[in-house]
Amino acid sequence: MGDYTNMSAYYDLIMTSGYYDYQKIVDNIVHHGEFDNVLELGCGTGLILQELVTRHPAIPKVTGIDLTSAMLNIASERLNPYPNVSLQRQNVTQFDLQSTYDLAFSYGGVWYFVVDGDNEPFMVSHLSAHEDNCRGIERVAGHVHSGGRLLLGIQGPHHDYQRPIKNGYVYSQKIEPADHGFTKHYYLTDHDETLMAQTIRYRVYPLDEALALLADNGFQFDRQTGIGSHFFEFHKT
Repeated sequence: MGDYTNMSAYYDLIMTSGYYDYQKIVDNIVHHGEFDNVLELGCGTGLILQELVTRHPAIPKVTGIDLTSAMLNIASERLNPYPNVSLQRQNVTQFDLQSTYDLAFSYGGVWYFVVDGDNEPFMVSHLSAHEDNCRGIERVAGHVHSGGRLLLGIQGPHHDYQRPIKNGYVYSQKIEPADHGFTKHYYLTDHDETLMAQTIRYRVYPLDEALALLADNGFQFDRQTGIGSHFFEFHKT
């Protein structure tokens, strides 16, 4: 997974300024059916999990993993009031939680799909090496029991832009093509001062390759739940 240490102090500010709609993300998660335990892959500062457990506090077991310690420190403070939530610093290519789950999901945390009009969707990964993607999805498969589900987020296309956010700061991003993917540069500025700069390399998989990679690990594509859906759903065989 990408290391977001440079962004961690400003992550909440950027993400809650219209970058993601957390209420709708959670609406989509619970729309996919009931579950007694759930695993978030790449939980960041815990914003999705906070929305989930605040609205659905009776879920018995909620787990989040992430690679970036600075992100997890924020998430731990945010989710400390919820005894059913467990957070761990784990590399998705190696993790072993000694448990299986009804539902695992990633919304931009490790893997997600980009849907752009009539163009064929493709999968984006925070893991730039193909071997790491193979290992990561294999590890996820080991944590979702047969009949369980994997939800991978749906986002729009990446492009260069900048816009003002809270506190008068300006958020911007720049996309550069790369072999098998792209590099994304994130910036936050306050007038002429650069507050944050973060660069992450992403790998891209065409739809057929992504579905084959997931199917090789027992994840069969089920559906995109209609217009406005935030996830592709996979069932574990």
